[in-house]
Amino acid sequence: MTKSLSICMVSDFFYPAMGGVESHLYNNSQCLMQRGHKVVIITHAHGNRRGVRYLAGGLKVYYIPALIVYSNASLPTFFCTFPIFRQIFIREQVDIVHGHQAFSTFCHEAILHARSMGLKTVFTDHSLLGFGDASGIFINKLLKFTLSDVHHAICVSHTSKENTVLRAALEPQQVSVIPNAIIAEQFEPDPGARDPSWITIVVLSRLVYRKGIDLLVAAVPRICKQYPRVRFLIGGDGPKRIDLEQMREQHLLQDRVELLGSVKAADVRRVLVRGDIFLNTSLTEAFCIAIVEAAACGLLVVSTKVGGVPEVLPRYMITFAVPEEDEVVGALGVAIGRVGTRDAHPELSPMHFHGQVKKMYSWHNVAERTERVYFKIADAEEPPLIERFRKYYGCGLVAGKLFCLVAAVDFLIGVVLAWLWPKEQIEIARQFNNDRYRMEISNKSE
Repeated sequence: MTKSLSICMVSDFFYPAMGGVESHLYNNSQCLMQRGHKVVIITHAHGNRRGVRYLAGGLKVYYIPALIVYSNASLPTFFCTFPIFRQIFIREQVDIVHGHQAFSTFCHEAILHARSMGLKTVFTDHSLLGFGDASGIFINKLLKFTLSDVHHAICVSHTSKENTVLRAALEPQQVSVIPNAIIAEQFEPDPGARDPSWITIVVLSRLVYRKGIDLLVAAVPRICKQYPRVRFLIGGDGPKRIDLEQMREQHLLQDRVELLGSVKAADVRRVLVRGDIFLNTSLTEAFCIAIVEAAACGLLVVSTKVGGVPEVLPRYMITFAVPEEDEVVGALGVAIGRVGTRDAHPELSPMHFHGQVKKMYSWHNVAERTERVYFKIADAEEPPLIERFRKYYGCGLVAGKLFCLVAAVDFLIGVVLAWLWPKEQIEIARQFNNDRYRMEISNKSE
């Protein structure tokens, strides 16, 4: 029998917000619980959703009030979250703290506090960052601080691993590659849902600069002009939506470009099965789970060749383009030509696409590989405090000293908190009975 662990996932990015990180957290946690582990999630409050909530399968989520500053990330407070994080870690008898996403303030703070308490830590990086812009330099230095004292790191693609190893100056053997996945059963093709009088191109994305919406704005009018039978379904919301609306008005494409706005997770398949081609115009992408969902629904995929995208799908499922306007238009033209030949090529049929994606990506496989990482570090010997300071000191002439100071202050705060609220006086949370939950669900379904 494998050892049961208590795992705390931490990120600013979780439901009800939508995205790849949110999906990864939820589905990986559910599969880890099915493997016998206890999983709780810490995130910031979303509107009226605050306090403790239970999701399907007994997944416990702590929604902590916090000030949101940018792109759903909370305001950095360094030490202010330590008291509540410590309470949760002790109440839930946490063995491993697993932070997600370099842009998440809660992730970095939770890992810092967990290390001050002597807990094991894991970090998963879901993004790619550059080295030449101000934001990239700042996040890279922050990541270097966090990963200097983390037990193991996970990346969602080999390209992402190379990027993280360079950004944080890590040893490659300290980083594992575990991709994202989907629940393939939720993305069954439905040939009857598409309109045969149109070739429909679907876009589902956050409408922000990083997702290449400027490329989309430039390409849509050219494609509509060259191919009279083509129309676009564009789902998602963000600051770039106004650019799409202006483009549609300027070129009189109201009948051929449908803007769906924000699309709920439960409605993603319903939108995808209406299409023939899925378009991704991202300028940077570590994995891109959206193209996997589209391929599972049987769509031909056109994507910019950036980051870890070339690792995701077989070449017969996807057409690549350099992230330039002419290249995107050309790649869409190739895909539009392939749509008419799908009936003559069984390997291009929607059901074949679905079957192949189902074999390649499974959350159960992701959970099993993540579990191996946990077991690898669970019994690792805890280094002395001075060794932690040596790791931080190596982060730079000035930054190293600052990082040592932050770690020292956090450790001292932990000592004070242990004196004010001794561990023995903190009530341990009751264990959720998963077996009883499954039995009740089974009885209701019968």
